[in-house]
Amino acid sequence: MRTLVAIPVYNESRHLRAVLDRVLEHAGNVLVIDDGSTDDSAALLSSMPVDVIRHCVNRGYGRSLIDAFRFADSERYDWVITMDSDEQHEPERLPEFFEAIEKNDADIISGSRYLRAPTQEALALAPGDRRRINGLITAEINALLAQRLGTKLTDSFCGFKAHRVNATNRLELSEDGYAFPMQLWARAAAHGLRVREIPVDLIYNDPNRTFGAILNDPEARLRHYRDVLHHEIALGAERICSAQLGSAFAACREAGLAEPAGRRSSRSSNRADCPDRN
Repeated sequence: MRTLVAIPVYNESRHLRAVLDRVLEHAGNVLVIDDGSTDDSAALLSSMPVDVIRHCVNRGYGRSLIDAFRFADSERYDWVITMDSDEQHEPERLPEFFEAIEKNDADIISGSRYLRAPTQEALALAPGDRRRINGLITAEINALLAQRLGTKLTDSFCGFKAHRVNATNRLELSEDGYAFPMQLWARAAAHGLRVREIPVDLIYNDPNRTFGAILNDPEARLRHYRDVLHHEIALGAERICSAQLGSAFAACREAGLAEPAGRRSSRSSNRADCPDRN
């Protein structure tokens, strides 16, 4: 079974070498997606034993992951583990993902920073608006999709995940920006992918990190995430709601997610979650 570790990067040169050195202690197949970095990331990557995809301009977090999945498929990998490049995801946890993959009982193995209780020190460093939005969105996903996903999530935004390549390909993912997880969970539910979580540590090294444009406003960010989530659930409503009988179907109907396909309007693209920051 072949596994690729994929790491999206945007202006992370101060962390990048240390992260890659630690990753390479555990994984021999590493892909870095340089999302239009304007710092020294490209020069640093040229000296590292990793594959590289480089975007000429910043195209967004989601687009970087989509490109990683396409690369993995073309190179005949079975799994892709995605992780961040800013030292918030510990490479030392990779063997735990490898072990979970070997159990062969899931299509998405999602790291959760809340599956076990974080330390008080870690909670104190976590930005309050991010924790609040994570909690609200995770609760909404559980209310509508838990039965179909086969689990209740505790952390819907953690990017430290293992994805089965042939299952992920079925989702035809297209969300370029930070709302990518909303599309992932909705389409995973619609296609009946098996999901389970494993614990990872809660680490925030830079609580002042920004999202760009209007998404720096927490309320605008929450509205955008909900817009994408509910739009994506609506697209797969018949498949999801027919599988979730009884009260779960009623929840879909009451949320307006089970209307006939002809009544749905298309969601216009939102460039705010893929800002051109060059």
